Amino acid sequence: MNKSNQTALAAAMIAAGLMVGASTAGAAAQCGRASWYSLHSRTASGERMNPSALTAAHRSLPFGTKLKVTNRNNGRSVVVRINDRGPFIRGRVLDLSKGAASQLGFISSGHTAVCMARV
Repeated sequence: MNKSNQTALAAAMIAAGLMVGASTAGAAAQCGRASWYSLHSRTASGERMNPSALTAAHRSLPFGTKLKVTNRNNGRSVVVRINDRGPFIRGRVLDLSKGAASQLGFISSGHTAVCMARV
């Protein structure tokens, strides 16, 4: 198995652990890039987007799932609730509300390295 297939397999196993709620921290943690967004439209869950709320978009986690997200660059953490779908940019694992990004300290850069774990 080549390195890219091994990486893809490891990422799929980590994502599967998040979806079924694996109990160990290593199996339930996922790291990657996160960005932030600020809209005033409806989210995929049907609720109105509140840019200052602590919410996030994830491609597959169920709506209402709570994640502890940690900025790997400065160690700041925040608990967010999944209420939307995305991100739709390759290499990103999470889109955070502007409020969550502000607490994590990456508004000016637009994106950062994060790790997230189901709470």
